[in-house]
Amino acid sequence: MAAGEHRVLIGPSGSGKSTLIALAVWSGISVSQRQDAAIERVQAASAAALASVAEVYGQPDGDAGYGAYYTFYLTWDPPSALAFAAVGQRDIQPFALRVRALGLQQQLYESENINAELAQPGPFDWSFVLIYLAPLAVIVLMHDLVSGEREAGRLRLLLSFPGSRGLWLRRLLARYLLVFAALALPLAVGLMLMQAPLLAGLGSMIVAALYLAFWSGLGLLVAAFVRSSGAGAASLLGCWVVLTLILPTLATSAINSAIPVARGTDLTLAQREVIHGAWDRPKEETFDAFFVNHPEWSDTPPVTGRFHWKWYYAFHQVGDESVAPQVAEYRGSLAARERWTERAGWLLPTVATQVLLHRLADTDLAAQLAYQDSIAALHRRIRGFTAASAISIIPMCARSSPSPQPTSSDFPNTSRAHSAGRSHWVRSSRLRSRPWRCSGSACAAPVGSRWCSRPRARANRHAGFQGIETAGRRGPPPGRGRADPA
Repeated sequence: MAAGEHRVLIGPSGSGKSTLIALAVWSGISVSQRQDAAIERVQAASAAALASVAEVYGQPDGDAGYGAYYTFYLTWDPPSALAFAAVGQRDIQPFALRVRALGLQQQLYESENINAELAQPGPFDWSFVLIYLAPLAVIVLMHDLVSGEREAGRLRLLLSFPGSRGLWLRRLLARYLLVFAALALPLAVGLMLMQAPLLAGLGSMIVAALYLAFWSGLGLLVAAFVRSSGAGAASLLGCWVVLTLILPTLATSAINSAIPVARGTDLTLAQREVIHGAWDRPKEETFDAFFVNHPEWSDTPPVTGRFHWKWYYAFHQVGDESVAPQVAEYRGSLAARERWTERAGWLLPTVATQVLLHRLADTDLAAQLAYQDSIAALHRRIRGFTAASAISIIPMCARSSPSPQPTSSDFPNTSRAHSAGRSHWVRSSRLRSRPWRCSGSACAAPVGSRWCSRPRARANRHAGFQGIETAGRRGPPPGRGRADPA
């Protein structure tokens, strides 16, 4: 290898490239650490707020409707150990979200607000350096592989040597290994610091090796046919622009145009229209719609007063069910876009590399949708528990026959097993100690903290929850008009 080639990766400019790669790894680690720190801060705040909720609404004479209204459940999705290498969608999607017993859709997308201009460049991480910058290093080393010898007058002499083909392959391999080592060593350090799984780290290395092999092969092909080093550099730079910038952009635009996707905030608005309209509709109309999917509660006594918590939570449930078709269409469109993006990867190595790295790091769309599924599963358990505790949709102690009151040990613990998104938590009907007792038509809300596993089996992925309240907010006391507290 010529001295100039050594200087590319070993000299001052090479040190700059190594520093750039190390900075990319450090940047990704910083993102993961900031997200972990944010989750820890919110968890600590949740514990304090939870104690406040228990103090106000956990008394025997507490109003369970208010307790359910003020009790928030914190869910979080910590970054995987490999997320530093490929941040993916974690910089634009929420990794912590609070939910309560109200309508889910208005809560699920309330954090879907980002600065599009700031998010457009994407995160600066190891995958960015691999996909966009590493090919430039290959171009610098490969553009004059053959033409440089021709211009120096050594090409005929080299071709006359026995085994000249092996000589060219060795020179190609030396350049390839230099670039790969410059990428792999900082990544290996990051893997050790983050204690990433061995298989995930090896998978990332293999993806990087294949991607660099493509660019090295392309560089050799171009270098074998061009007559001058300048022509080789221009040709390879043109290939880089087309393969990394133009074609992926065109593919993304085509997929987005062919498969339109509504915004999550549109689902929120549609659901809130139904919820707000419920204040002006007869209560019987709300319960008729509710009993269609929940016939087990059809024997509850009717609401005769101006306000009742079971009516309030019922029309939130109806609001969720009214937008269920739009939610299914929204998620189906997102999944269709993801499938076509993966298909584009069969033709575009840059797209394939990005998809594979995000999948290995668990930072792709599938990971985000799985997090939403775990939130939805938790929300179903919250509603089931509040119903059984007589603090939500149909207060038990307002039913025609008395039922035993669940206690804190019955609280939905999402660390229990999941199967295809379904929880195996079963409400217990056995009587235990009762820290929360029935008062009037409701029972005080329980307070506790749990954590839950993601509904799909991936290492180091889980969503947890803790109760949390919003400081200074008050819900609607029964009979105080139509101001929706949600």
